[in-house]
Amino acid sequence: MKNYVIQKGDTFSSLSRQFKLKNEGILKTYHNLHCPPEDVMQEPVPGKTILISEDPQLMADETEPQNITASSQEESVENMSESEENSTEEEPKDEKKSPEENEQQTDKEEKKDKKEDSGSSPHEGKYFVVQKGTVQCNQGFKFPKFKVTSHQKHYWNDEEGQADYLAVTEDDLQLDPAAQPFGQCKLKPTSGGYLPCAYAPAGKWQKTYEKVKVLGKSCVTEISELMCSTGGKITILKHGQQSEAGKSHVAKANTQEQQVYNPVVDFDEFKEDTKGTDELYYS
Repeated sequence: MKNYVIQKGDTFSSLSRQFKLKNEGILKTYHNLHCPPEDVMQEPVPGKTILISEDPQLMADETEPQNITASSQEESVENMSESEENSTEEEPKDEKKSPEENEQQTDKEEKKDKKEDSGSSPHEGKYFVVQKGTVQCNQGFKFPKFKVTSHQKHYWNDEEGQADYLAVTEDDLQLDPAAQPFGQCKLKPTSGGYLPCAYAPAGKWQKTYEKVKVLGKSCVTEISELMCSTGGKITILKHGQQSEAGKSHVAKANTQEQQVYNPVVDFDEFKEDTKGTDELYYS
């Protein structure tokens, strides 16, 4: 076990990567299990000490697929058009300007780049959303899934190209089900309840992650929002990257790691109980 003093801007996600742990859940759970009651934390607190496991079995396996966050994908997806690639090239200097003016232009551009790089993104540690993710409306009652129509090119955390893992972009406004996706609308009360939802997106998804694009379209993360012209605000309920684990996954799971997540469960006994059943267990 090692100790680390939390710095401003640290997140469980960034710290788990820094110390090469499997994921932020391992880091958070390990600390909260071993720290004094007054040091239990739901989010990193600058100035406080966090306990870091050094158990090799809890370290990240580079061959194991991980849920993908915005901070882990700083480069744009390569599925962009040639014109979009050219648009990222450095703007040529104006030959009509004097050398001094061109130098001042370069200094301004460098300062702007440094300023943009210095600020932490609100997407830090947030997960990208896939088609099987679900959304919620603050004026609705049901939670539909996405229907990706903007592309059929990029999948998050899925090598086999299953449609459920298509990356959701700012242009993906269709939902499943398409009709009355949020059930009834609280903004339309009647004597017997509420009128059906009349989903009408007002523009594209906002607060998308502009550093990662699919075919020139910014990707949606957990903090993205979409307004409905009726008056509702639509946000992400589940990002959709969670995997479904069957009994074969349970059999291969590391007992010590699972005990960190849930110390009150005898995981070896749980493994025995799952043998001979086809029931799915959700992580």
